[in-house]
Parts: sequence; C-alpha cells; structure tokens
Amino acid sequence: MHETERHRVILAAAQSRPVVTVAELCDVTSSSEATIRRDIAALHVQGKLRRVRGGAEAINPPEQGGLMGRPFSVNETINIAQKRAIARAAAEMCNDGEPIIINGGTTTYQMVHHLLGKRLSVFTNSFAIAEFLIHNSRNSVVIPGGTIYREQNVILSPFGGVVASHFYAKRMFIGCQGIGAHGLMEADPMVVQSELALIGQADELVVLADSSKFSGRSSLILCGLDRIAAVITDSGIRDEDRQMLENAGVRLIVADAAAQAEPETKTA
Repeated sequence: MHETERHRVILAAAQSRPVVTVAELCDVTSSSEATIRRDIAALHVQGKLRRVRGGAEAINPPEQGGLMGRPFSVNETINIAQKRAIARAAAEMCNDGEPIIINGGTTTYQMVHHLLGKRLSVFTNSFAIAEFLIHNSRNSVVIPGGTIYREQNVILSPFGGVVASHFYAKRMFIGCQGIGAHGLMEADPMVVQSELALIGQADELVVLADSSKFSGRSSLILCGLDRIAAVITDSGIRDEDRQMLENAGVRLIVADAAAQAEPETKTA
C-alpha cells in the first residue's frame, strides 16, 4: 500500500475510536510495525493525529464510535477493475424472483450496476447498495434497523434484527477482510456479530474476494471454509490458494478483469 493511502487509512482508523493500536493498523494496511510507527510519527509532526503509547488517537475524535477497517471511500479505489469483474460474475448467479442477501462492502457494492434489469428481493445492510437499488432499479429492497456507520456505509445493530432473522435467502454475497485456511476473517467484532446472523439465513454463502484478500489477515474469524459454497476472485489468485479452496470443497470462480470494460454507473 502506498504511503499516501496508508496515511488515509490511519487517519480514518484514529477517527473511529478512542485509541487505535499499532497492531490494528498493521492488520488493516498489511504493513510492518516499523512502517506504521514511522507513519504515526510523521502524522503526529504534521498535527493530523496525536501519537500515544502503542498507537495513535485523533485530535478531535467524533462522539459516535466507528468500526475497525479501511473506510469505504478508501477501499473503493483499490483493485477496482478486479472488483468490478468479480461483482459482475456474482450478479450473473442471480435469477429473477430469488431472495438474496448482499452484505456491505466495496466489492459487493459493484454488483448493483448489474442488477438494474433484474427483479429480486434484496436484503442488505449496506446503505449505499440500498440507496442505489431504490433509485435505479425495480428490485425489492429490505434493510435492517440499526446505526449507520458512515465510514463503512453499513447499517449495524448490537441487538440483532427481527427482520434479518425472518428473511430467507437463496444466496448471501459477502466480502471479507481476509480469507485463509481458517476461513473468512473480519476486522471488527460488531461486523462479525452482524454477519453471523445473516449467514444463518442463506442456503449458500458466496464470497467476493479479490486475490489480495488471500494475503489479508485479522484476529477475528467469521466462519470456516466449510460454510462457503463458492469464492469469486480474479486471475491473480496463487496456486496454493486454489488448492486450499479445492481441498475444502469450495467452488472457485475466476473473473476476467481484462474483459470488464463497462464504465462504472454513477449513483443517482
């Protein structure tokens, strides 16, 4: 990750909680401890955050806490061609009349551009996905109750959700912080809690993860590989990661980013 991008992630993370630790920043940026400490020192000198023992804090922290992980605005610019190709392949799995769940994320968000002509019942905890589909399609849209976390563009509730517990889905499409032999990984406990409730409502779990996610790591495991029906990724996937999925009985779909030439549709 480029230095400018790392600085954006660090500042967003510091703004999301009282204190963000060096270890947490290493996880979300896939950078070394030495690199993160240098970044914090530089941002401290620039007056953009305050360096504290073991991490950093915002100069003016917000009243509402945030979620750990890179902000939506940062993530949506990373590996965008791969994300569009992956999302297109995911949308091709959807048939008119089916109920589906689309979890919040920048890769899953790209699905909306390919759902405009479909008639689906869509449950999503993504404010951005819901808003786009409501204004630009005739799909039925269901959202949970809860708090909108602006940085990640998702709606989460610490109390679960009555609507979610009664929504059946043919498939759930989900992104992740990382994917490895232990399964899907996420960065924030509240995200894990919300996603666990939704996973139980779907027959099939389909993971949308560009090849960089196979190198991503976090301390929180969402579910094992045995719960995953399919993984959609790009041609950058390593042979050992292909073998890992095959051994686990997970269907692998490789999307061709070079063939994804359609321009991005703008949100209304």
